[in-house]
Amino acid sequence: MIQKKAAERFCQYVNSSTDPFHATHSAVQQLERAGFKKLSEHASWNGQLQAGSKYYFTRNQSSVIAFTLGAKYNGSGGLSVIGAHTDSPNLRVKPVSNRVAQAYLQVKCETYGGGIWHTWFDRDLGISGRVIVQESESSPKFISRLVKIDKPILRIPSLAIHLDREVNPFKFNAETHLTPILGLVNEQLNSAEAVDAMKSQHLYDSHPVEKHHPIMLKAIAKELNVEVSQIQDFELNLFDTQKATLGGINDDFIYSSRQDNLLSCFAGVEALVESSKNLENDDRVSCLCLFDHEEVGSASTSGADGSLLPDLIHRLSSELSKSNHAKASFEEITARSYIISADMAHAVHPNYAEKHDDLLRPKMGGGVVVKTNVKQRYATNSITSFLLSRLAEIAKVPLQHFSVRNDIPCGSTIAPMLASKTGIQTVDIGLPQLAMHSIREVSGSEDTQHLINLFTPQLL
Repeated sequence: MIQKKAAERFCQYVNSSTDPFHATHSAVQQLERAGFKKLSEHASWNGQLQAGSKYYFTRNQSSVIAFTLGAKYNGSGGLSVIGAHTDSPNLRVKPVSNRVAQAYLQVKCETYGGGIWHTWFDRDLGISGRVIVQESESSPKFISRLVKIDKPILRIPSLAIHLDREVNPFKFNAETHLTPILGLVNEQLNSAEAVDAMKSQHLYDSHPVEKHHPIMLKAIAKELNVEVSQIQDFELNLFDTQKATLGGINDDFIYSSRQDNLLSCFAGVEALVESSKNLENDDRVSCLCLFDHEEVGSASTSGADGSLLPDLIHRLSSELSKSNHAKASFEEITARSYIISADMAHAVHPNYAEKHDDLLRPKMGGGVVVKTNVKQRYATNSITSFLLSRLAEIAKVPLQHFSVRNDIPCGSTIAPMLASKTGIQTVDIGLPQLAMHSIREVSGSEDTQHLINLFTPQLL
């Protein structure tokens, strides 16, 4: 039962982390409670970094890097890195979303990542994300606010079987059939007069009231306790309002959205917080990197194919050397470093076991999965796998192995990008799960603690 306590904490974390912005915010809250100090990328860190201390910074509000400096760190040691990603496949509100069809208000959405989209039908959907608001109607200052409407205001209804007998297999058009309903047309709330009244409050014609249903804007404004006129723009994600929970006859499983890859993010934060309590004998940098945009290729300012991790290393090399008089180059630091890239892995499916190599079938409860692909879709090699096995031995965590069948394409992770961009030795791992990229995924409830335990010696 002790092993399952971590799974219960994860359920709380994932329930609050309905999009990358909220996932980053949840991680930051936990880091700040543990004494991590916020740094700004917009300012010099010279004089701010002290050995034996802990820090974090964010980028785009959707990615975060947190790190500790050992008390014996002199500016030349390597980095012990854990990498994961904050994003998951979902539906996102389009820049112009105010569709009206028949008697329904609909919200046009764009598919983000490779979701199993048929699982989004007939689910109770809320919206969350960030909103750019004018601080007050008389103020020239604009700020970014997080918003979450945690109630089922949206739904994508299936077509009745009586109207379509050809439902097996279920086929749909992602553009025309994956548009959720928001409500019924209400002439009073959505009349031309009501829209014109809203427009009259704004300084320019391209305000969101031109592009989104007024009733949805009112709901967002109410949640933020602002006027609709203060809303300037937003990025909104749809999410399943059903909460994460333990399931199975003996609570063997976690049932929730976004386990890929918030389970890895959660385990990384927990392990870094725990390791940060003992920095006295440490001479390295322990680092957690939670990136955005992995599900769409990572090529962004806040993605793993961006400059986040290299920027950190350059700053440590440059700014710590000023105070410690120990100059270590980027190349020296990276050569002394090691990355564990954590992303979820495919557990063998009881009904589709043939989709796995018969000798490489990870099981829930069987331990952390080491992922290998000789085509470099994963970054694991014999050296990084060997180093991981030593960490697993210290942590008393069992390991399993996965390699995709030759007749099935292999997915990828942030690891190859981080390894090629920095030159740091990297290993790919994950926890086994079922229904990856479904709106409701499944993992083993005891495996969460395994991942935290494995991360801990990497960060100590």
